[in-house]
Amino acid sequence: MTTVIDTPTRTFISVSEVWIPKGDVLELSEGNYGSLDSFAEASQRESFRKGEGLPGRAWDEARPIVLKELDGSYFKRADAAREVGLTSAVAIPVFAGDVLLAVLVVICADDEERMGAIEVWTERDSMLHLDDGYYGAAKHFEWVSQHTQFPHGQGLPGGVWASGTPILMRDLGSGYRFVRADSAGRAGLTNGLGLPVPVPGGKTYVLTLLSALGTPIANRFEIWDARTAKVGKENKAVLLDGVCKREGALWDDENPRMAEAHKGLIGRVLATGLPAVDTAGPSTAGYESVVALPIHKDGELAHVVAWYC
Repeated sequence: MTTVIDTPTRTFISVSEVWIPKGDVLELSEGNYGSLDSFAEASQRESFRKGEGLPGRAWDEARPIVLKELDGSYFKRADAAREVGLTSAVAIPVFAGDVLLAVLVVICADDEERMGAIEVWTERDSMLHLDDGYYGAAKHFEWVSQHTQFPHGQGLPGGVWASGTPILMRDLGSGYRFVRADSAGRAGLTNGLGLPVPVPGGKTYVLTLLSALGTPIANRFEIWDARTAKVGKENKAVLLDGVCKREGALWDDENPRMAEAHKGLIGRVLATGLPAVDTAGPSTAGYESVVALPIHKDGELAHVVAWYC
């Protein structure tokens, strides 16, 4: 069953792109740039050595990185970004053990109405502390987050830390499980996706994507469990959880709860172990775009998280 969005909604993230290592550089594999054609062209001409630019830094430092200001920074495409109103970015490295498979980069614009959050949390002194985050206009929520710490198992970041798996939380503004519920409600934040970011050396990083109604990070989230038994050479994954702005189930007889390698966008991630970005087409279930991010554990694919815009 195909789900169609009636009215396009401006999303919190403006650009999503996948960079993969080719020899000693990262090259653009695929991306969704919407109508930002000039920035897409600048990106297609670019590549990054280890330590160079935002993708290269995430590769070199082996950690997710938030860059709140592109102007005046080491962001190589700052001039092209400024021309189209892009202001901040987050780079998420995808490692299988010690091997870098790809870097997912999401880039945002800034204005007085854009609400949401992309956060990176890291462990220090047996607590999770905010490493950095981009919040758009949610300034009070940003202040609260900077002054919040999570013990093992508490809140969305602490729950991901304890389980080692992605977690979806709903109704952030009223949910007792979400520690920052009051300020989340004031910012209009609704759904939250938290996921571990495995890196060499075992240091703890948790990425959280917090979505608001007016400028959602996504109109639909999914978590797929890829730790299923192999059938021949075909990996399969089961849809564990999901949330959608539209009413109705996320799966039915025509839209099953199982994904298979090489079939559809999730299947492509299962087959390759690489993140995927796709624009409107059969793989996006009627949405304008989708991002699918693999999470590897002990060198093998464990989960796939996806968000649809």
